[in-house]
Amino acid sequence: MRHYSRCRALRLWPWFLTTIVAAATLPAPGSATHAAAGVSFLSHQALYDLSLVKSRGSSSINSASGRILYKFSGSACEGYTSDFRQVSEMNNGEGETTLSDMRSTSWEDAEGKAYRFKIVTRTNDSDQSEVDGIAERKGGKITVKLKRPVAKTVTIDGKAVFPTEQIQRIIAAARAGKSVLELTVYDGSDNGEKVYNTFSVIGKPIRGEASGSSPDPSTANDQMKTLTRWPVTVSYYERGAAHANGEQTPNYSMSFELFEDGVSRALVLDYNDFVISGKMDKFDLSDVRSVRPCK
Repeated sequence: MRHYSRCRALRLWPWFLTTIVAAATLPAPGSATHAAAGVSFLSHQALYDLSLVKSRGSSSINSASGRILYKFSGSACEGYTSDFRQVSEMNNGEGETTLSDMRSTSWEDAEGKAYRFKIVTRTNDSDQSEVDGIAERKGGKITVKLKRPVAKTVTIDGKAVFPTEQIQRIIAAARAGKSVLELTVYDGSDNGEKVYNTFSVIGKPIRGEASGSSPDPSTANDQMKTLTRWPVTVSYYERGAAHANGEQTPNYSMSFELFEDGVSRALVLDYNDFVISGKMDKFDLSDVRSVRPCK
């Protein structure tokens, strides 16, 4: 049974992050333009309910349930912090259940120069696995210093962006009227050494007054009602993986509606052999510390 432990996709909702400059020309990674022209993301906390949408092919997934709790805060001055926990239970219909518990904390410099991350995962009663490290951009390359799972230093392509900047660029592209965006992304997932090529498809804007067919606490929030959002689908491809018949199948893809302040709703995670949805159940702006103004 291929269980639902590939939690790296969920981390990338940092998707949930923020809006940066609405310019047609995107700044280069690490550019000071981020801090100078950026608009602070919305600090918030959101709870999402997970459920199985469908299984495909030989998948043995019969049912799925779980929750994601996500908290985001920060500013262009102090960087962005996210805390994330996802607990899910999957059943194969034959009495076999897989319980996954993943916790993640990260901090990203607003200029894309540094990214700290710690991811702890436990499946059923097995020992927990941990990835802990820091990535720093300097001199056209990114150096990753890992503490766990093993202490080592690796170098990755300096063109890669970190998760917050990924969302910044998607929002900038959406505001500029672009429908596709290709980025190389590093988020510290798996063993902390993998880099992913991503392909984002951005749909037509949805104005704030349109609640949609499945409203939730975000569309009901007075602060959010005035904002534009876009349907987005991001596909993730393992960099360097072999292609079959000239084409590469994505490791996974995710669809969501992305507000211009970085909040995400109507989540759908497609792992090829099964699809999971994440519906927002709670949306809270009161339990996140206030953003300090830049000096």
